[in-house]
Amino acid sequence: MSHRGDFGVNRVSSHPILDPIKGRKELGFRFDGREMVGYEGEMLSSALIANGVTCFSIHQKGSAPQGIFCANGQCSQCSVIVDGRALKSCATPLAEGMDVYTLEGLPELPVSPNPKSVSGPAPSQRRISTDVLVVGGGPSGLGAAKELAGLGYSVLIADDKERLGGKLLLQTHKFFGSEKDCYAGERGFEIAWKLEAELRKEPKVRILTDSPVVGLYKDGKAGIFEGRSSYLVADFRAIVVTAGARERSLIFPGNDLPGVFGAGAFQTLVNRDRVRPARRVLIAGSGNVGLIAAYHALQAGIEVAAVIEIADRIGGYKVHADKIRRMGVPILLSTTVVSVEGDGRVELATVASVDEGWRPLLDTARSYAVDTVLVAAGLSPCDELYRQARAFGFPAVKAGDADEIAEASSALFGGRLAAVEAARLLGRDVEAAASWAAKREVLKSRPGAQLERERPEPGPDWQPVFFCSEEIPCDPCTTVCPTGSIRLSGRLGTMLDLPLYDGEGCKGCGACVAACPGLAISLLRSLPGGYCEVVLPFELGSPPEPGERRLLIGQGGEELEEAELLKRTYSKRYRTWALHFKVSSANATRAIGLRAQAPEATRALDAPSLGLAPDEAIVCRCERVTLGELKRFIEESGARDINQLKVIRAGMGACGSKTCGPLYEGIFRSLGIDSARIAEGRPRPLSVEVPLGALASPREPPSEEPSEEPSEEPSEEGR
Repeated sequence: MSHRGDFGVNRVSSHPILDPIKGRKELGFRFDGREMVGYEGEMLSSALIANGVTCFSIHQKGSAPQGIFCANGQCSQCSVIVDGRALKSCATPLAEGMDVYTLEGLPELPVSPNPKSVSGPAPSQRRISTDVLVVGGGPSGLGAAKELAGLGYSVLIADDKERLGGKLLLQTHKFFGSEKDCYAGERGFEIAWKLEAELRKEPKVRILTDSPVVGLYKDGKAGIFEGRSSYLVADFRAIVVTAGARERSLIFPGNDLPGVFGAGAFQTLVNRDRVRPARRVLIAGSGNVGLIAAYHALQAGIEVAAVIEIADRIGGYKVHADKIRRMGVPILLSTTVVSVEGDGRVELATVASVDEGWRPLLDTARSYAVDTVLVAAGLSPCDELYRQARAFGFPAVKAGDADEIAEASSALFGGRLAAVEAARLLGRDVEAAASWAAKREVLKSRPGAQLERERPEPGPDWQPVFFCSEEIPCDPCTTVCPTGSIRLSGRLGTMLDLPLYDGEGCKGCGACVAACPGLAISLLRSLPGGYCEVVLPFELGSPPEPGERRLLIGQGGEELEEAELLKRTYSKRYRTWALHFKVSSANATRAIGLRAQAPEATRALDAPSLGLAPDEAIVCRCERVTLGELKRFIEESGARDINQLKVIRAGMGACGSKTCGPLYEGIFRSLGIDSARIAEGRPRPLSVEVPLGALASPREPPSEEPSEEPSEEPSEEGR
């Protein structure tokens, strides 16, 4: 195949954390007549990007190129023509011989030489009944389903992905929180595996994957696009919505260019599909999502020019920020994106400092040569099904990011609490464990105080050095220490307290170094001649060999000294290297990491580019409605209803206003219009595209399993 070379170049062939994906079958397909290679069953979008494709469609308005944005089936940016049908490539598994074309405007669809590759068998419609329908298989949905099953209810959990676990599946970093309650110290994808395995043991839970819930109906039924091939009508008594959140877009000129996409899409491509969609990225947003995306980029061998943040403080955990700073990534506060430019895809990003009103100061502008801009500017809850259920009068609760944007560790307890609330709405006299709400509140806490840390004096005995100075919910170092030598300070009386060393008992095993989610613990002991042996965590690429010298970095990214590596050990449990360096006593308590990228990766160009006007920014991506067009329409028409914006096609596109909808209120506000005076937009009856054939098909009973009747009361064993 002529594109076999590109296919390999854009793959993440090795990763410091993730095991190789084994047993994948290579197969051929065509894109715009060119022969390409991909893996059977992977998403078509990933196969295209692996082959160097960045433009998926050409918009009929302005012939603008369109690239992937969400990689989550929420928008329509990645639509292509597949064997004669317009499909979202991020939700279409690759099959042998697919004939794929760029979607250009509203073209005459080509005759497919291989229609069976996507059409499959004739769709059918069937019905199922359950006590509780759980929408979404992320951590909160898994927690809710398990708790409801334990209470004796039949549960149907439906998720739109192939595997349960939600965003946990995309996370290669170790999680914070409590080791006992929420798997702290373990990596997100490993937590997802465990939660799914536990749920699949529950006999009263039926699981549907690759099956989005597309709509609710007033007669107490839900429509599910089962396997994205047939339409399932589910009767339910109560509904728990744990559908997560979708990424917010940002408004700046060039925000619709191929190469501008969400941080979650980036994690999907890099960590789930092992595709390298970039060579150098700029990240907009310093919350935990943005900081973690920078770390994931470095793990995949992608340079990070900078993380920028419009606020004057970092939005995420300080240990995440410290970690990427010492790896060579600058974090620029009070800075915003001015514009992004490129011929058919991102080539240049210009940023500038902002004043107190968050207005860019153009005399501070600087431009970076990047091929990708990651948007990590916050999340919008996917709670429309919950709001619809409440409007219809159904017993309904929501949890996880659909309820409140917070860490995944808190979502587990949020799911359990939602399950108990659902049972109460069904008339059950049941109470949640008293500790659940308290633990959830701690786990979702914003970062607390930043306290000064005293550095210990090196001595002949091993001792840990802590580089976490901000109070966040995290305690695995206290539970993995085999001698119990690490405890929490007790200042607050919760896991927000900082860890302390009792002063004796450390054996130098390195368990705390390997388990720390923030890579914020070292070990040291003194050596003769004014040196110390210092143990540092390492999770990027291949570690140095014993005898090599490496530049050691301090907590804030400062360069310390070159030091010799004495030895290295690997923790299989935590997938983390422990590197033993010989360090001068003066720097022994300050060293905590190694540089991951050269300074050249973060240098701005000599002259900034300021050729684009703010009003050129696209707000509605599907219909390419600009900020200027929206502002003029609102001012001239006096519109105070988001539905009125449809007059100029805003919100009328294929995504159903999922991407642009969260932006409209801010635009009204920028024009001095009180948000309380603005009428909300109305969602579409179906949230996801469903073929008319599936909806029109005659109802058929299941071929293998009978429909389950809902139970009026939980069984005795569930009481």
